[in-house]
Amino acid sequence: MNKLASSALVICLVVVAEFVAAPGGTAAEYPARPIKLVVPYAAGGPTDVLGRLVAEFLGRDLKQAVFVENKAGAQGAIGAESVARSEPDGYTLFVTAASIIVLNPMLYKKLPYDPVRDFRMLALVTDLPVVMEIHPSVPAKTVAEFVAWAKQNPGKINFGSAGTGGTIHLAGEMFKQMAGIDMTHVPYKGAGPALTDLLSGNIQVMFDTLGTALPPVKSGLVRALGVSSTQRSPDLPDVPTIAESGYPDYRVSVWYGIAAPAKLPDDIALKIGASLDRALNDDAFRASLEKIGFPVFRPRSAAAIAEFIDADTARWSGVIKSLNISLD
Repeated sequence: MNKLASSALVICLVVVAEFVAAPGGTAAEYPARPIKLVVPYAAGGPTDVLGRLVAEFLGRDLKQAVFVENKAGAQGAIGAESVARSEPDGYTLFVTAASIIVLNPMLYKKLPYDPVRDFRMLALVTDLPVVMEIHPSVPAKTVAEFVAWAKQNPGKINFGSAGTGGTIHLAGEMFKQMAGIDMTHVPYKGAGPALTDLLSGNIQVMFDTLGTALPPVKSGLVRALGVSSTQRSPDLPDVPTIAESGYPDYRVSVWYGIAAPAKLPDDIALKIGASLDRALNDDAFRASLEKIGFPVFRPRSAAAIAEFIDADTARWSGVIKSLNISLD
């Protein structure tokens, strides 16, 4: 083989090698192409808004386009499965939630994904409390007064939720257990229809996420009795926590995080994680989330994230087992 042919072959092999290596790449090269952020719920909802704000920040910070793809259905399982089966190369990320990581494995005997085996949590982004809110016709201004009234009216109280097995359904079931009262669960196809029926008085009580609850509470259309966090919400400083209202073990949160396929290389995971940490420390990003009712976490280590999720799992395990709820 002459020198010219030999040189051409070497160049050709280098080009082929670079082409083959490009899809995975290294942290130094990453990201070399657009990144997909899967949101496992419909466009226009609060999770979608959260996802688009995260995508916007990552796009600026990593200097690469980040686009949102909505894959709704099956309590988030459809989106979760698509991410679990994607290439672990950093080009598919996932807006995940407590219901997907913690609740679904307890509620479904068969899931198309395993939250421990299939995902690598990169960050916890936000943790929303739930607000216990009642129709103004209910003669109670405190949690204690509501419980006393409920015990005088067994079987006459309906509480609504966005659907069976969701966090706000189970928040009501947990309170019902701890307070020893009789309430009937009425599931709706989303929080919006449930809130509409609460406003009209067709149901008496609802445990709703802070962002959704704030407008009707502040306008006086419903009455907030308590919040599910360990501390009072800055948005509702006069509303006590349910824990301080006589139920110290009551704690419910609706949290969201960013995950990737489990086999994502460490160096790329560190690069994405660092970008997410910068987002969580960025005043403008935090303000944009807090404006729509999402209190923002500060960055947490992998160990702290695992500890948080383990505690949430333990909290819900007893409730779901005692209710014998299954969505299969």
